Amino acid sequence: MKREKTKTGEAGRWTRKHLLALQDLSAEEIEFLLNTADSFKEVSTRSVKKVPALRGRVVVNAFFEDSTRTRTSFSLAASRLSADVIDFSERGSSVSKGETLVDTARNIEAMGIDILVVRHPAAGSAEILSRAVSCSVVNAGDGAHEHPTQGLLDLYTIRERFGKVAGLKVAIVGDIANSRVARSNLWGLSKLGAQVILVGPPTLLPKSFEKLGASCVNDFDSIVGEVDVINMLRVQFERIKTSQFPSVREFTKFFGLTHERFARCKKDVFVMHPGPMNRGIEIGSEIADGPNSGILTQVTNGLAVRMAVLFLVTQAQLQGSK
Repeated sequence: MKREKTKTGEAGRWTRKHLLALQDLSAEEIEFLLNTADSFKEVSTRSVKKVPALRGRVVVNAFFEDSTRTRTSFSLAASRLSADVIDFSERGSSVSKGETLVDTARNIEAMGIDILVVRHPAAGSAEILSRAVSCSVVNAGDGAHEHPTQGLLDLYTIRERFGKVAGLKVAIVGDIANSRVARSNLWGLSKLGAQVILVGPPTLLPKSFEKLGASCVNDFDSIVGEVDVINMLRVQFERIKTSQFPSVREFTKFFGLTHERFARCKKDVFVMHPGPMNRGIEIGSEIADGPNSGILTQVTNGLAVRMAVLFLVTQAQLQGSK
């Protein structure tokens, strides 16, 4: 669908040296970033999939949690911008010997890097590092706080599908309490004018989310037929410390996007999932792989969005922005 152009985004300017959270961004900044991603998306369709935008720059992926999509996407995004890329992991590093996160980051920065992409299990870790180092910091997920580039690529994908975000009704379903994706999506969608409905069992859906502008619903079936977008979240078994629902089978029965529940959705409902998927638990395979699914499109768009992020924070850094 053809996208409506936004005057503010195209006339605006990016001035942030770091990308830490969508909570920090204005609607105009989000639109400007998404519009920038438009210009990078076609790079992946070329026979030579590179541009020299970050030639001579060094990007370090510092991941203190396991990751496939996000780490690979950032590495490829940096590479396609012609940056040098270094992948750092906690295993085998001085962190295992007791070195602090800040000391690790400062030592890496001392080698002459320009951007530090960090994923860490502690909420607020990216912001702490942004105060401790001079290079740009991009948050690739900090605990249950935020995952801003996932939120941005989800916004980009929704806008690409519908031509707009404003006025859409979006359900985010599942393990809300432990989801940094849910938080980034909530901030981004709300700022661009969408109505956000959070769906999950009471144990995984704190009522405090209503203070952030979302509707909180414990009955998936009550709203499944009225939403334009359903974003299914992974049940994060590794973060759940107690029994927050009786069984996996019961979770699927009440909160999974099953064949029976999908049949009651709008015919053109757009189905999303940040991955990795627990097939058969939060989403049925025939739906994940079906014509209403935008899951692989999300992955594709993530590359363009992350190229835009790396490019823009570098430009802001060169201009002396904070």
